[in-house]
Amino acid sequence: MMNPSYCECAAAPVRVRLRHSALALAAMLACAAQAQAQEGGVQLAQNLRAPSMKEVVVTATRTAQPLSDIVADVSIVDRETIEQSGATGLADVLARLPGIEMARNGGPGTTTSLFLRGAETRYTAVYIDGVRVDSQAGSGGAAWEAIPLSMIDRVEVLRGPAAAVYGSDAVAGVIQIFTKKGEAGVAPYVGVGAGSYGTWRTEAGVSGASGQVDYALGLAREISKGYDATTKANRNNNPDRDGYQTNSANARLGLQLNAAHRLEGTLLYSDSDSRYDASKTTDDHSLHRLRTLGLNWQAQWSSSYKTRLSVTDSQDRYQTRPSPYLTDTRLRGYLFQNEWRLGVHQLTAALERREDHLVNAPIDRSRAQNALALGYGLHSGAHTLQLNARHDDDSEFGGKSTGSAAYGYAFAPNWRATASAGTAFRAPTLYQRFSMYGDATLQPETSRNVELGLKWARDASSFSATAYRNNVSNLINWVGGAGPCPGGTGPFPGCYANVGKARYEGITLAGSTRVAQVQLRGSLDLQNPKNLDSGKLLARRSRQHASFGADTRVAGWTVGGEVQVSGQRYDDVANKTRLGGYTLFNLYASTRLARDYQIVARVDNLADKNYTLANTYATPGRSLFVGLKWAPQY
Repeated sequence: MMNPSYCECAAAPVRVRLRHSALALAAMLACAAQAQAQEGGVQLAQNLRAPSMKEVVVTATRTAQPLSDIVADVSIVDRETIEQSGATGLADVLARLPGIEMARNGGPGTTTSLFLRGAETRYTAVYIDGVRVDSQAGSGGAAWEAIPLSMIDRVEVLRGPAAAVYGSDAVAGVIQIFTKKGEAGVAPYVGVGAGSYGTWRTEAGVSGASGQVDYALGLAREISKGYDATTKANRNNNPDRDGYQTNSANARLGLQLNAAHRLEGTLLYSDSDSRYDASKTTDDHSLHRLRTLGLNWQAQWSSSYKTRLSVTDSQDRYQTRPSPYLTDTRLRGYLFQNEWRLGVHQLTAALERREDHLVNAPIDRSRAQNALALGYGLHSGAHTLQLNARHDDDSEFGGKSTGSAAYGYAFAPNWRATASAGTAFRAPTLYQRFSMYGDATLQPETSRNVELGLKWARDASSFSATAYRNNVSNLINWVGGAGPCPGGTGPFPGCYANVGKARYEGITLAGSTRVAQVQLRGSLDLQNPKNLDSGKLLARRSRQHASFGADTRVAGWTVGGEVQVSGQRYDDVANKTRLGGYTLFNLYASTRLARDYQIVARVDNLADKNYTLANTYATPGRSLFVGLKWAPQY
């Protein structure tokens, strides 16, 4: 079994200061003001490709809203961006967005952490087609390494607490993943790809719609010989190649009963096997299975009133062989959502139930949370207002109430200022409470967040600057050796305890602009994630990180490059093990060889930079991937 103190190292707190934030913010605002005056405008966006302000987003309030009406800080990643990325994992794509960092214990398929605004993985609520994905083992959080990138059509990222909408876990934000939905006609596809480290990828699927039925089916397989994922400093380093293989499938079936009623079912399945060094001479296998099921009924009862009834189920099963370890999390969810639109007013009311079950011998425990959530939205002229309140009642620790308020004011043409405040909480996992390292008296972690934003938008162009501060109390930390350990009966000295306080604060700037035929984009994060008790920097998070990119069309090709920059970090809670900063250069190109065939090529880490995301674990050097996809264009 894994050492719990090591598992917690990525979540332990630390110290840092923001530098030059005011100067950077002033520079970005000046650029935006200049852009506003130029003919044709500038493309400034929050994501890899600038979305239209008319694009619909559902994650912010669980209701469909135009991006222009949303006060929250949101990014969108579409299928084209995913395909151009040539990436293996979803976390690799998301790490190029504003406000997100990634750490990984080795290569693809190994434990992956995603830090949204500097906060731990467990503080981000993750959904796949509306199905909640989480683990009740260890500190919890979604297993990013188990989510198959090839199945994803679109991703919405909401930065900032959203517990007043989603309940437990949405302390730092929400990431919602959508698989493909069938559209009119029949659209088959087949794709193959090959890359460095003996990597092969195949995928096939079909989607379509006819009459009242729409459907989408997909299959994918990826195998890789991998590379030596540990360094010689790792006591278990076995100088072989640590490969992986992943098989995945998805299905989505919709039935439009009539103009007002729709039924939809979704399925996603992923089964992966990745190798890691168990000793200097042997390897273990990490076997990870992720499954999600969802059934939804949407009803439009009148022009102003509609409902959605959802039943969802997910499984996160992790096992190691030949070393004996098994943990199995099952989540069941029920949601009854109501929405009224009365002129410029929108009201929502939701009843929700979540059931968690963990099997991790000798643990076999369950719990449930029942919730009532209310929301009010107003979009009238220059004013946008969003209010939300929610009460969760947990079968073990009792009730928890959360709330949020957000206001946007369009003080000038194309400009809007925003302000918001909200509370959130994260219930301890069943493992943290009932394992040999647990404490049954643990209480939920809580947070208070405030943020200010400035947004500029004209046509398809936009710019954003967001400053935030999120204080987390009752932080559950791993307490090693001596300390308040009513549990702590395992082979490793220590236990989980409510002993910490953390603060996540920073400024996120994002923008893009077109110079001649070249589209430029970039984001910069200046952040201050620290432990308020020790004043130290949170493990594996940097003071500054940024992403810059450019692309253009040349002789029928889309060609581009990007730069990823990260400052130094520390691997441990005491800030004694330093991880150096790094700069990565990536190139990509794509074109249609014929009407129905598209080729994508990508080179990552062009300079073959030797860098580290987790101490004693290796990262890939210069790598190439080439993919060919057949998809008939009718």
